[in-house]
Amino acid sequence: MTTLTDTRNQLLARYARLDARERQMVVIIVAAVTFLIVWLALVRPAMNTLAAAPVLRAQADAQLLQMQAISNEARQLRALPPVPPSVAEQVLKSATDELGGKAKISVQGERATLSVTGINGEELRKWLLQARGGARARPVEANLMRAGNGYNGTLVVSIGSQQ
Repeated sequence: MTTLTDTRNQLLARYARLDARERQMVVIIVAAVTFLIVWLALVRPAMNTLAAAPVLRAQADAQLLQMQAISNEARQLRALPPVPPSVAEQVLKSATDELGGKAKISVQGERATLSVTGINGEELRKWLLQARGGARARPVEANLMRAGNGYNGTLVVSIGSQQ
């Protein structure tokens, strides 16, 4: 503490020996440095946050609309009558046939397993839409790995009357 006090006393003594014009320059420099520190530490981050707020709000609004659309779709699907397991199995097999040799399906009870090799994301999305809409199938488990321009692996969906 004495070192700090000694240094402060030395600076004050040196300041007292300066001419009036030099003192004025020191005050201006200290004020400018203080302003710069306050600007960089307090004002600039707040301004950056305000500048980014409209973009972040637009992203949040877009996510909200997407979640509401998904919620509405789920509500509509729940309102539809259940699909008998035999019909659901036919819908899943039909959707799988559209994928050609890239996919194979096996149905066991209330679960269907889709095995895929080299399927692209768009084809998988279309299959899922058909499974969800036509068979009321819900994805339960996905073990997909990226391979070249597509995916390899399995997708398990639940079919049946449970909603």
